Amino acid sequence: MATAARPAEDAASADPPSAPPSAPVRPTGPVAVGLALAVLATVVWSGSFVTSRALGDSVPPVQHAFWRWVVALAVVAPFGARRAWRQRALIRRHLGFVVLASLLGVTVYNTLVNQAGVTTPAANMGMIMAASPVLMALYERAGGVRLGARRVAGLVIACAGVLLLVGGDGASFSAGDLWMIAAACCFGSYSALLRRRPEGLDGVGFLFTTFLLGTVLLLPAQVISLAVQGGFHPTPGTVWPILYVGVASSAVAFFAWNKAISLIGPSRAGVVYYLQPVCVALLSWVLLAEPTGWAQAGCMALILGGVVLGAGARR
Repeated sequence: MATAARPAEDAASADPPSAPPSAPVRPTGPVAVGLALAVLATVVWSGSFVTSRALGDSVPPVQHAFWRWVVALAVVAPFGARRAWRQRALIRRHLGFVVLASLLGVTVYNTLVNQAGVTTPAANMGMIMAASPVLMALYERAGGVRLGARRVAGLVIACAGVLLLVGGDGASFSAGDLWMIAAACCFGSYSALLRRRPEGLDGVGFLFTTFLLGTVLLLPAQVISLAVQGGFHPTPGTVWPILYVGVASSAVAFFAWNKAISLIGPSRAGVVYYLQPVCVALLSWVLLAEPTGWAQAGCMALILGGVVLGAGARR
């Protein structure tokens, strides 16, 4: 009897059948945070284009960039200097990467933007800068990342809106537009480079280090500008805009953008960046009285639709 009961006992003691595997949980939280940070950086940077245009006649471009980064360095130093010092061995090990990021993102990019602001309307600056997400996506695709049909579609739609916005403007290209094209290539390369930030390198410490190295690399150009062009007169109309770009457009926006890149990647953040020409056009219309018509509004709606489509694409 005991022998006959054993199969029933074995069946009762056996492990219950396993439940079917549940679908993997998508990390929607980090993606939402990354998108929000990318939007924050984009909106804040839009104001810096208006500032570059407003100061184009009163502050030499190199001096504008130099004092911007001096202010940014002073803001970030209390938070990042100690962290950078603790990670000095890691920074030395990856010094080539840090110097290249400083050169592209700090020394060159904003100097080119300020130079463009001397002759180019702020709305044009924002529209031309919208070319940089294309370069970000190309860099990421070259690195083996599949972008997905929905994200590519959003990229194409937003890009079409930008091209229609530029083409419908009717203005011919100037030297400032060429400076902005160079700036767009520089920023796209910087954003793609951030994806390769060395593991373990603290975000705030990295930001402080790039601000410091970028300012040092800009110092020779600052000396030449002072010798050739002379200094500018500090007035509320020049000091307040420089404080804005130093605190908001540099310290806050760069931290937000770098963090967004680490969370969602350069191609998805690049789609969000297409919001910039819309923000710049609205700000330049309100603050600088640059004209905006119904055709521009339609193109902006097309850009916004592409941003929503591409930014919301799943990996």
